[in-house]
Amino acid sequence: MTDHTFDLVVLGGGSGGYAAALRAAELGRTVAIIEKDKVGGTCLHRGCIPTKALLHAAEVAESAREASTIGIRATFDGVDPAGVRAYREGIVAKKFKGLEGLVKARGITVVAGEGRLEAGPAVRVGDDLYRGTDVVLATGSYSRTLPGLEIGGRILTSEHALELDEIPARAIILGGGVIGVEFASVWRSFGVDVTIVEALDHLVPNEDIALSKALERAFRRRGIASSLGVRFASATQTADSVTVTLENGTTVEAEYLLVAVGRGPATAGLGYEEAGVTIDRGFVTTDERLRTGVPHVWAVGDIVPGLQLAHRGFQQGIFVAEEIAGLSPVLIPEAHIPRVTYCSPEVASVGLTEAQAVEEYGADGVRAYEYNLAGNGKSEIIGTGGLVKVVRRTDGAIVGVHLAGDRVGELITEGQLAVGWEAHPEDIAPYIHAHPTQSEALGEAFLALSGKPLHAL
Repeated sequence: MTDHTFDLVVLGGGSGGYAAALRAAELGRTVAIIEKDKVGGTCLHRGCIPTKALLHAAEVAESAREASTIGIRATFDGVDPAGVRAYREGIVAKKFKGLEGLVKARGITVVAGEGRLEAGPAVRVGDDLYRGTDVVLATGSYSRTLPGLEIGGRILTSEHALELDEIPARAIILGGGVIGVEFASVWRSFGVDVTIVEALDHLVPNEDIALSKALERAFRRRGIASSLGVRFASATQTADSVTVTLENGTTVEAEYLLVAVGRGPATAGLGYEEAGVTIDRGFVTTDERLRTGVPHVWAVGDIVPGLQLAHRGFQQGIFVAEEIAGLSPVLIPEAHIPRVTYCSPEVASVGLTEAQAVEEYGADGVRAYEYNLAGNGKSEIIGTGGLVKVVRRTDGAIVGVHLAGDRVGELITEGQLAVGWEAHPEDIAPYIHAHPTQSEALGEAFLALSGKPLHAL
């Protein structure tokens, strides 16, 4: 056995882990990342980046189909799965090469292998022990399934769906959350007959109800079918099909079933509990500053209860590195983290939904305003419907911003600033939003809530 000593040892090289490593190295610490696969984790290799590349390919397919509506002569001859895959893999490879170069330039040691936490704190990889003054746990998440629903054959997770070398004629998606609606959007643009099965009453059920309804309307117009409010019962497969049965007796048949019921924390079998770390339903329990309760052991990303978002893990990694260095970084509340679902139309939000705000402040303590993108020039030009919804405390600060429409994910940062800085609509209304941009829709909502609507009634 060989001992290695570092200021910081990071178990897991995904978004949270490599962010902690990069920031710690920048602050002069010696750092090792223990990673069983590739630095970059799920987001870079099997999640955010490749799926968004697919979504862009889907957008191009839709643009080709609809080109004649804007006077452009173009034809859509179909999808080349091998070509789409090469495009997607090329983007991932380029980003991975860049990340590898950055990690190397910062002098960070990358250890290939499966690590296990031990007291010390330390991480064991095979016969080697990597001791750290501090250890950050950042082992990420995995695709969940349901009891009795076995993955394999024609029953897929999102990782398997990315690797398909064909475009199916029909597909069922179990789960109407972020992953489910994004794959539904891609496959429909590629010509697939898609049905979403969601046990709750709405798609993207964690969003404001106005966004859920807007997405449901848009999906119906696109020909994406949804079964809402009925639970999954069972799935059976043959050599060339899958049949899903719901609890009300309805059956749906397709070539593939994509299971998109969320992601679970990857903590089992890694020595966490044996080393004294508290685990609750698979998640690592931390305080608000991401300390696990075991001295000098921290946790970040999807293994910490809360939003499972790459940018949340990234921010938490930076936070922990700065906290270890004694810089007392600012804690970003969970509600102030922006959320974007990259289907068509996109859904983006930050802060409280109207229902959450009413629950916290009372019905008389909340005002909300919706601005329809039909009144926005740029949205008309790019051919998207949707809405902007802003929620404020009555005569007080903005507490939520909610958007639906193509490309609105690019607008949510302004919403984050408004919510995070507890701005009043009256504070923002005097500022100028360039014309013609979709950001004007936000400006219109702020104007309306400050009592001086321009184009709104």
